[in-house]
Order: sequence, then structure tokens, then C-alpha cells
Amino acid sequence: MRISLLAAALVALPLLAACGGGDDKPADVSQADVSKALQDGGLKDAALADCAAKIYVGQGISQAGLRVMIKNDAKSAAATDPESLGMSKEDAEKARAATSKIVTDCLKQQ
Repeated sequence: MRISLLAAALVALPLLAACGGGDDKPADVSQADVSKALQDGGLKDAALADCAAKIYVGQGISQAGLRVMIKNDAKSAAATDPESLGMSKEDAEKARAATSKIVTDCLKQQ
């Protein structure tokens, strides 16, 4: 079970990310939005999705970066690098750090 949770955490970002689009004034992305996107993307453990969302938001990823993460796009599901998905270099570094933190922090709670 622990291995499947680890795998889920490692693939969470690519399942969430997509090329960003632009609205004039998009709504702020909340922790709940990120958790829902994780669950809609295939992470069936709600507690793990909530924990991961808390870390992604707490890591300081910009609203633009979070919007990129929650847009589900089949073309980008196979991508593994946040920068290639449309995130800024700074947000991509934060997302990679968050993913590492998810593996260590969220899986301990399981």
C-alpha cells in the first residue's frame, strides 16, 4: 500500500498540469481546488489529496502556477517536468520541492 501511495504522490503533478490559458480575471485557486483536481486526476485517497494540496499551496506556488496545475489536459498527463507544462521556472522549482515534501510528509500520515 505504501508503494502505491508513493507512486500516486510522484505522478500527482503530471496528472494535474496542463498548458495554461488566460482569463481576464480568473478566480484564485484554493487548496480545495487543488485537492479536487488531484482526486479528479486519479488520486483516489482523499486524505492524501488534501495533504498534497496543502503542501502545494503552502509551498508558495503562484496563482498562475496553481491554475496550470489544476487544468487537466490529456496531452500533458504524460509530461513530467513542470516547466514543460507552462509553469515559470520559480513555480516549477516550488512544485518539485512540494512533490518531494508530499512523499515524506503525507505518506507518513497513511
